[in-house]
Amino acid sequence: MSKLIVSPASVPDQDGSILRITPESAGWQYVGFEVLRLAEGETVARETGDREVCLVLLGGCADVNTSKQSWQGIGKRMSVFEQTPPYSVYVPNDDSYAITARTALEVAVCSAPGRGFREARLITPDQVGVETRGYGNIERYIHNILPEQQPADSLLVVEVFTPDGHWSSYPPHKHDRDALPEESLLEETYYFRVQPEQGFAIQRVYTDDRSLNETLVVKNGEAVLVPRGYHPVSAPPGYACYYLNVMAGPVRTWKFHNDPEHAWIMNNSGK
Repeated sequence: MSKLIVSPASVPDQDGSILRITPESAGWQYVGFEVLRLAEGETVARETGDREVCLVLLGGCADVNTSKQSWQGIGKRMSVFEQTPPYSVYVPNDDSYAITARTALEVAVCSAPGRGFREARLITPDQVGVETRGYGNIERYIHNILPEQQPADSLLVVEVFTPDGHWSSYPPHKHDRDALPEESLLEETYYFRVQPEQGFAIQRVYTDDRSLNETLVVKNGEAVLVPRGYHPVSAPPGYACYYLNVMAGPVRTWKFHNDPEHAWIMNNSGK
């Protein structure tokens, strides 16, 4: 298996974790990502340390407490494929959080370096920006959970729904150079869910010089590391694809560069 694919455990560990990516395990500096799966009544409590965190309720309901805030019974969708925006909680560095599952619960823990400038807050579904990108078979649906227009120190968090037979993160684009204003350097993880679950998605990760050039078959529940390069995604006919993106880098802005060989595709969109 490619070193860019991170597979989930078959059962959660004692902390509820089924998938964990740290900067150390990924071999980079900024992005951390974890998926927790809790049974009703289970609790996970942690300190944030020097990292800010965005807790995304992928499916299920929960109580979430930080050192100064408390939210009871948040969460509405039971599956990401309901395609409704999630409840999320932003927690700054030097804080803590406790998650108690009110139902069977799956939570994504997105993290990156924090600088202590923020307050913990609830991000409700009506605060999530919803948009459609692309056209034809490159049309996909976006939930902007923690975009750069909303306060955070490092994190950018977004979820994408790619209908069966469609492409997303397309035309192929990259954000691996610290060359603002043209391009920002952002590490990125993709966490995939596929429906029906026996299906798969295809993701290519490649650089201009092809020093990195991989085509990945990604299964339901797996994550992909994108340390650099272009990274388009395809959902095969018959299988809808969801992914949660977490990005972070030295500057919190998303400035991408399309692959020049394929940038012409958007010129035909009329958008």
